[in-house]
Amino acid sequence: MATIDMQTMRYINILDRTSRVKTTKCFNFNNTILFAVPRAMVSQAIGPGASNIRNMQETLGKRIKIIAEANGTDDAVRFLNDVIEPIKFKSLEIKDNQLIITAGSMQNKAALMGRNKTRFAELELIIKDTFHLEFKLL
Repeated sequence: MATIDMQTMRYINILDRTSRVKTTKCFNFNNTILFAVPRAMVSQAIGPGASNIRNMQETLGKRIKIIAEANGTDDAVRFLNDVIEPIKFKSLEIKDNQLIITAGSMQNKAALMGRNKTRFAELELIIKDTFHLEFKLL
């Protein structure tokens, strides 16, 4: 598990106060704060009419996205699709302690890389913290 810095702890506390859902998974990806919560708690975290998300967005001044936690590497495809949505990838493969994503088109690969590889670095950190695997993009 990754070390939680003060900023991440602040985000987690705001989620807890707003929705009464506890989590330790909070990531930044593409200027959005992602919270990975247990599947049974997703609707509670979002709130009625997405009111909890709106309140947190107003408080933090950032976009918020709540997704279900990954249940091991078997759930990696669904989890990563939720993280990088609306960007799509062709396939995902896990071998030799590496998670390999095949982007498909150059446009998808460029979208996954981001300017100055910022999205790539963010996605690499998410994969390392969640699955404890190295990340490779083809």
